[in-house]
Parts: sequence; structure tokens; C-alpha cells
Amino acid sequence: MNSLKTVFLMTLMMVLFILVGGLLGGQDGMVIAFILSLGMNFFSYWFSDKIVLSMYGAKQVSEREAPQLYRLVRRLTTNAGLPMPKVYVIDNPNPNAFATGRNPQNAAVAVTTGILRILNDEELEGVLAHELAHIKHRDILLATIVATFVGTITFISRLAGWSMMFAGGSRDREDSGNALASLVLLIVAPIAAVILQLAISRAREFMADEGGARISGKPLALASALSKLEQAAQVVPMREASPSTAHLFIVNPLRGSSIMKLFSTHPPIEERIRRLKLLAQGRI
Repeated sequence: MNSLKTVFLMTLMMVLFILVGGLLGGQDGMVIAFILSLGMNFFSYWFSDKIVLSMYGAKQVSEREAPQLYRLVRRLTTNAGLPMPKVYVIDNPNPNAFATGRNPQNAAVAVTTGILRILNDEELEGVLAHELAHIKHRDILLATIVATFVGTITFISRLAGWSMMFAGGSRDREDSGNALASLVLLIVAPIAAVILQLAISRAREFMADEGGARISGKPLALASALSKLEQAAQVVPMREASPSTAHLFIVNPLRGSSIMKLFSTHPPIEERIRRLKLLAQGRI
């Protein structure tokens, strides 16, 4: 199912590029947009994980550099029946983690220095198991493609704004039609980006919580970790975090108001903890 969603998103990204190219540049614009969309899909598939890791300054670490972290990841990957992923550390006080890569054979798990400081071994094990569940469920490529797609939508929205600005003084009917279409893009594109993130992210977080709890065998440890991470994220938000990649993390790295939480890419922590407690009681 995730493979089908990935193909759908890559196709949709291509169609969107071509439509905008035709809107702004006619037939020539459509040809240019088609070539750009092919390049975008190529880089999304092969390099989106590397781009995300680079965005956050993630540094790959060896077993010698992080023996305890490696030990936990290796034990959990054995439990999950997965290949050993690459392990990265992000020098950031915000406690968080994410997984990325195009498949289980080319996966990476990244944790921040903040999460290593505030969690005990059992809680960290729960978080790592959650990320390995994303890898096992093949969420990771879909999530990174979504990040690229949302970034593309944001770019298109800005392009529509520039188009309106430069065409604002024209009275030509065709230009007026293009300006109207640009206005629609300017308004609709950011909303579509948020809806896309919500649709993809919330359900997969619940599934990864359950899958991670089964991999580690410690649902209450993951519940405890989520509680700590949520509280710490409100105090120390990740200033470098981009809204287009916020859905990758185990908890939202962005601090927001109560209203903004309604549009969060993550389900409420309270509900995630409640489900984990039910799982520990054998009721899920």
C-alpha cells in the first residue's frame, strides 16, 4: 500500500508541475516542467533521505563512537528481522528521532543529542523500535517523498505569488485568467500541503507506536518516552525544523498554539499514550 501511495505522489507531483508550467509558460512551460518533474522524482527517490539528513546536520556514527546506541539498534533490528540501518546523531538539544531511506536495505535512524540526554535505556529502546517499525512498514520512503512533495507545493505557491506580482498591471484577459489561477494556487497549495501531511502522518504514527511496542516488548517504556519528549519539545523546540519535514520526527519538533495543534502532523500524545497502555494490558 505504501508503495502504491509513493507512486501516486510521484505521479501527482509530475502532473502538478506540468499544469503549473502550462499555466505560466504555455506549451514550452509544460515541456520544461515535465523535464523538471522527472528530475525531481529521480532525486526524490534516490537522494531525499540524504537531503533530509543533511538539512539537520546529521552525522553518521560508528559502533566505536556510539557503542550503547549501536547495541540497542542492533538488538532491536534482530527482533524485527531487519537489516542493520545506518545510525546518525544530530547535535541538537531538542529531543527527537526519525528514520529515513528508500527501503529497509538502505535505511537510516537518526537521533538528537537531546534525546540521548533525557531518556533512559528502556525509553530510548522504545523510541528506536518505533523508528524501526516505520522501516519495517516501509513508511520511510513515503515520508521522505511527502517531505519533498510538500516542499514542491510550497515552491509552487510562492511561484504563483511571483506570477501575480509581475502580471498585476496587465489588463489582458488571458493574463487576468492566469492571475486568477495563480491566486487559487497561492491559497489552495499550502492548505493541500497540510492536508497531505495530516493524511499520511497521523495513521502511520499510531501504527509505528504499536509496531515499535511489539518489537521492543515494552509499550510502557515508549509511552514514558513520548510523555518526556512532548514536554521537552515545548520547552526546547527545534528552531532549524522545517514544516515540510516535521512529520518525519517521532514527536512534532515545532512548538505551536493550541489551535495549531489541531493541524499538527502528529496525533495527540495523550491518545498515543492511551493506546500504548491498552496494548500493555493486552486490550489491543
